[in-house]
Amino acid sequence: MLIATTAVFYFSLAYHLERSDFIKLIGLYSGAFYLSWKLYTIEKVNFWFLAGAMLLFRLVFMGAIPNLSQDFYRFIWDGRMTAAGFNPYLYLPENLIELGTAPIAQAKELFDGMGSLNASHYTNYPPLNQLLFALAGLVAGKSILGSVIVLRTLIIAADIGVLYFGRKLLVNLKFPESRIFLYLLNPFIIIELTGNLHFEGVMVFFLVWSLYLLQQKKWIGSAVIFACSVLLKLVPLLFLPIFFGYFIYKKENIPNAENGEKLGLTKLFGFYSIIGITVILGFLPILSSEFIENFLATIGLWFQKFEFNASFYYIVRWVGFQVKGYNIIETAGKALPLVTIAILVGLSLIRKNNSLEKLITAMLFGFTAYLFFSTTVHPWYLAIPLMLSIFTNYKYLYVWSFLVILSYSAYTVNGFQENLWLVAVEYLIVFGVLGWELFSRKKLEKI
Repeated sequence: MLIATTAVFYFSLAYHLERSDFIKLIGLYSGAFYLSWKLYTIEKVNFWFLAGAMLLFRLVFMGAIPNLSQDFYRFIWDGRMTAAGFNPYLYLPENLIELGTAPIAQAKELFDGMGSLNASHYTNYPPLNQLLFALAGLVAGKSILGSVIVLRTLIIAADIGVLYFGRKLLVNLKFPESRIFLYLLNPFIIIELTGNLHFEGVMVFFLVWSLYLLQQKKWIGSAVIFACSVLLKLVPLLFLPIFFGYFIYKKENIPNAENGEKLGLTKLFGFYSIIGITVILGFLPILSSEFIENFLATIGLWFQKFEFNASFYYIVRWVGFQVKGYNIIETAGKALPLVTIAILVGLSLIRKNNSLEKLITAMLFGFTAYLFFSTTVHPWYLAIPLMLSIFTNYKYLYVWSFLVILSYSAYTVNGFQENLWLVAVEYLIVFGVLGWELFSRKKLEKI
């Protein structure tokens, strides 16, 4: 009965929801969150029952066109461009539409769907992501729904991979294997990844696989798979400084490791080198001066032009208006990443990340800092830290994954209009829970 009721909520979210209907979205999301939590607490000793439930909930979305995000139209556009033999990094959709030279099926429909903002800048999705888009272009090059089904199948397959490697890693780290469902049954993950087709889920799969291989002392394979996560999305590059302590300090609590064993600087250099070489090889087929210019320009937009659901940046922006009288995003967008880099370096040098659990905890805090100091925090960005949190005793990401739905209040029937009061509520609660977990003397209990 609980599974059937939860599936009904997901069905309504998938097929009977307009993004501008915020009240309905909050109601359905809250209901799905409560029911999923009840399902987890009641059945967490029944691993395969929950595995079946997580697959069923994803299959509910299979025939649905995403209704909370327009990004998938760009995914399909890029994939069809690649499948047609064109480099998607070199062409602006708006230019091809204006000239009437778009070489793909349903070009105008895809252009209208992605919106003028997306269509006016070059694609910023790395090569492995483009390869998956191209697969959809090859299999379903004349059907938008067909392309959606192909992309959704890839994301669901990645979640099954997370189930496989995440379970193994949890067991090796002496955590309950059922914790994997705090990620896989979370409505946020189901809606944003399976529902809205964000490929953070595939990136998470490669990251979990890489961490599992590292825990098994297979650092060469770990480096190659980590590079694959970078070739899906660039953000895992943030974690590179944090691996320093794991390699150079003596190990603790590593199964089958000799007492005091450490990997050392030579293997650290090898780890970084393999990642670098693999990433370069991934970009090599599309490498050109024009690609580099377009790609870097588009990435720069995320730091110096776009702003959404931010926390500290909005405070900095307010101060800028008081002092300068205008939006200082171009300056803040350059300065705030430096703060994030300083925190990441500090987590590497100050913390002795000499066990995998400590390493993952440092990665969690590092990525959290990145989100706190970002100018743009879309809901699906939380997929990485949510996954990392299940391998620690910190629970603030579970709270954040519920509250982040408040950011959708910005999409109104009258256009985009962000409600800063709701943004403040979101972050004040997250900061409060994180602060309690960091400073409370009470030992955190394992779920």
